[in-house]
Amino acid sequence: MADYVFNIAKGRIAEYYNRVKNNDPSTSALILIPLSAQGTEAEAQDYDTVTAVLGGTSDEQTAGGWARKTLTDAELAAFPAPNDASNRYDIPVPSVTWTAPTAGSNTTGLLIAYDDNTGSGTDANLVPLTSHTFTVTADGNDVVLTAGDFFRAS
Repeated sequence: MADYVFNIAKGRIAEYYNRVKNNDPSTSALILIPLSAQGTEAEAQDYDTVTAVLGGTSDEQTAGGWARKTLTDAELAAFPAPNDASNRYDIPVPSVTWTAPTAGSNTTGLLIAYDDNTGSGTDANLVPLTSHTFTVTADGNDVVLTAGDFFRAS
């Protein structure tokens, strides 16, 4: 589950997921960004772009084999139905693997963002959706994220 949802994305995460899954537009994707430092909710929730998030106290982890992961319609599960039994809406993220990040290149967080144009979009165009604690002490072994639901509306 998300540690926090950015204000710009509140009430819209299911919409963004659905847009990626339905290729609307065909260049859309969810972007997973590993962080070496993660800003607090009080500091970061008002940021409206990934540029702003990374300009605050959050820092992207790009060393030691860490890289952004792009999730297109092919990687996402079918758009989920509401969970009527629990009276909520769960939005999943698939398992993702980072191959052998080297020792010392640790993470503290994971930022999930929406990109409507993976061909020419920049961080200034990416909408931050959620921020998660993702503490990994890298040691050269693969890191597999098996988060399940990354967002839940109830």
